[in-house]
Amino acid sequence: MEQDEIYLIDLWRIFSREWKWFAAVLVVILACTYVFAHRARNQWEATAWIQIGQVGQVPSGQDPKTESLARVIERLQMVPFENEVMNSLGFLPDSPEAALYRKSMKLDPLPYAGPLIRMSLRGYSAQQARQFALATVNQLHAIHEQLEATPLKLARARLDQIQADLRDAQVERDRLQQAVTPAGKDGAGGKGIQDPLLASVLLTSKDAEIRGLELSKSDLVDRLSATYTYETSLLGSIYAPDKKVSPNLVLIWGAGILFGAFLAGLTALARDALRRRRVRA
Repeated sequence: MEQDEIYLIDLWRIFSREWKWFAAVLVVILACTYVFAHRARNQWEATAWIQIGQVGQVPSGQDPKTESLARVIERLQMVPFENEVMNSLGFLPDSPEAALYRKSMKLDPLPYAGPLIRMSLRGYSAQQARQFALATVNQLHAIHEQLEATPLKLARARLDQIQADLRDAQVERDRLQQAVTPAGKDGAGGKGIQDPLLASVLLTSKDAEIRGLELSKSDLVDRLSATYTYETSLLGSIYAPDKKVSPNLVLIWGAGILFGAFLAGLTALARDALRRRRVRA
């Protein structure tokens, strides 16, 4: 315990002798902190939630999403993609805005919520941060729209074919119904098919075919509805508070004071050690 007290007393004596060096270094660090805090450009942050599009009618076992969650995240982090976003806003790839856009982008995958991607990025104003987020989603939407074109075309062609087959089957069913209906006043019974029993069997088969086609049509219409088929888009609106996120003056000054005190203390100790070495010499 006495050694600790002696050590603290010696430390106090060192600082009291070298207080000028301690103060000089601390003042320099605080001055640098002041310059950094006042010259750093203000930054605002925007947060957007991206819903990945999907096509409901896909081959069995295939993911209905236009792109997988991991692939979309990789695409958003590709430099060519980010340059295209900046070009759409009129910024050069080597501009400060583009550098801030690439550096500040943070992607948080939410696989059990859609899946969704929570994207955060910064701009030199709240409006610019919103523009960055909206341009990113629009660029991704344009790419996914091209990827979805072929599956949607095939699905709609399949629906048209089912509807055509259904109309033909209904016409054929009506003809078979006339064939199995006993001859009436108009003498239409048995027209086209002489054997009523055969016509009855064919009618039963045609009814089953029509029910299958109607079921396929209903299922395909449901899959092409907005519930199961939708485009890549924003989920809700972009959130960009008016309060800036950088520079954080409290954090900057706190770090500057701590670092300044630490460096000033090391300088005072080094100066005292150098003085002692000269005295011994």
